[in-house]
Amino acid sequence: MSLTKRSKRDRTTRAWQRGYKAGLIGRSQDQCPHQSPQPRNSWMDGWAAGHEDQTEGSVAIGGLHKRPL
Repeated sequence: MSLTKRSKRDRTTRAWQRGYKAGLIGRSQDQCPHQSPQPRNSWMDGWAAGHEDQTEGSVAIGGLHKRPL
């Protein structure tokens, strides 16, 4: 199975990636679309990483090099 199909199924990874993108473009963390604890936590962790990269200016190619922990 390809990595793309696997990552599409992994909701926590997808939530982290979307949160990262939201933080990177400067969206508010109040705009988190998740209500369930696990995806919400992943989204918030991604948002924090993206927001930090945005404020530090240390982003290369839109953060594609980043992976959730």
